[in-house]
Amino acid sequence: MLNKRINTKVSSSLLNHIKKKFSKKPQMTSKEIVDKCKEYTLFSWSAQAKINPIPMVKAEGCYFWDADGKKYFDLNSQLMCSNVGHAHPKVIQAIKDQADELSYAGPTFATRARAEVGPLLAKRTPGDLNKFFFTNGGAEANENALKIAKFYTKRNKIMTRYRSYHGASLGAITLTGDPRRWPNEPALPGVLRTFDPYAYRSLLWEKGMSEEQFSEKCLKLLEEQLMYENPESFAAILIETVTGTNGILAPPKGYLQGLRKLCDKYGILLWCDEVMCGLGRTGEWFAVDHYNVVPDILTMAKGLTSAYFPLGCVAISPKIAHTFDNTVLSCGLTYQSHPMGMAVATSVLNVMEEEDLVGNSKRMGKVMTSLMQDLMKKHPSVGETRNIGLFGCFELVKSRETREPLAPYGGSSDACNKVVGYLRENGVFVFCGANILHTNPPLCVTEKQLRDVFAIVDKALDISDKYVL
Repeated sequence: MLNKRINTKVSSSLLNHIKKKFSKKPQMTSKEIVDKCKEYTLFSWSAQAKINPIPMVKAEGCYFWDADGKKYFDLNSQLMCSNVGHAHPKVIQAIKDQADELSYAGPTFATRARAEVGPLLAKRTPGDLNKFFFTNGGAEANENALKIAKFYTKRNKIMTRYRSYHGASLGAITLTGDPRRWPNEPALPGVLRTFDPYAYRSLLWEKGMSEEQFSEKCLKLLEEQLMYENPESFAAILIETVTGTNGILAPPKGYLQGLRKLCDKYGILLWCDEVMCGLGRTGEWFAVDHYNVVPDILTMAKGLTSAYFPLGCVAISPKIAHTFDNTVLSCGLTYQSHPMGMAVATSVLNVMEEEDLVGNSKRMGKVMTSLMQDLMKKHPSVGETRNIGLFGCFELVKSRETREPLAPYGGSSDACNKVVGYLRENGVFVFCGANILHTNPPLCVTEKQLRDVFAIVDKALDISDKYVL
């Protein structure tokens, strides 16, 4: 196993290369970078006194380096967003070219960059979702989708799910189901929540039940909730097509198709948030493509520009778009359809096509499934593994029998912190939310890279095994 460890020590020549790359700017030590960032800036979702950030200075492909030259494998694609990998030369060139041509135009202007991205994106979005409102990120995409859904239906309620995350702005955090919404309550009225089709932890699941039967029970419960709240008062049902930070929960067989029928029955819009799971992450261009379902609204961000530039998007059908032919669309952003973002999105979509990154996500997803299942057989602290494409996680537990999580929902634990700490020490960057250890590498990852990094994950899980009851 030792020969498969990622080499986190670098040669003097590589360290000189890193320093040379940044030689045009004043050099700072790791400590100076961290200290000044902590002194003058606030870090998100953190108690500021407890943070210990990595001073990141360079990135390429599936890797990044800190200011001391230490190399890390990016097993979370930063925030599940660096899909084409770091420092792709074609995307960087697109940024330079667009900056030379036109660095900014207001949202009321038509630009070449805006004209190019539309048809390219429409080629990949499901069904007839070919009208786009571009935003600065995923939260703003959901904020504006919320407005559009209410404008179109003239209804006020939204149904979301408990294990969901839709952004940190006021409307988006209200739509969120997980504990990140709690400090912001009370927030917007009219948002209700239902339970996720999460077989591993659902009281609706019974031994021997098929996925289709489980889906039917989940949908019947949802319909009962709608009846108690007046289904004709709901503008939309909002889901993450595949739940992201709360557990990589892909819908069981029949669920998404049944949800589509339920929405149609009551004239409710089906709104799928693919900010995290879209743009190739699951092995299809969009996660809904796995289920042959076309939502009424689809929101995206992250992979749309692979995080080289802030950009989000609301995709809607012509029937919804026509609502605003003679009615003002009351959505406005200074940086809406920013030409830099448009150019980056075009470049990223082209790179994904040229390099078959969606296909690679599907192929390497199968490799990752096998590696994760092998580790589950070996480590009793792994209660379940889940992945769809390169969107995966280990669910860490104290006991497979009781399924007690290794960290409480919405919290953390010494065990999980030690697992993450070991991985960081050995050159692997991961995200662990509660007891969910994520595995979301860039879509350009190779089989050798996966095998190398999972050899280190194997050692890290030895730590979590010590906490099994």
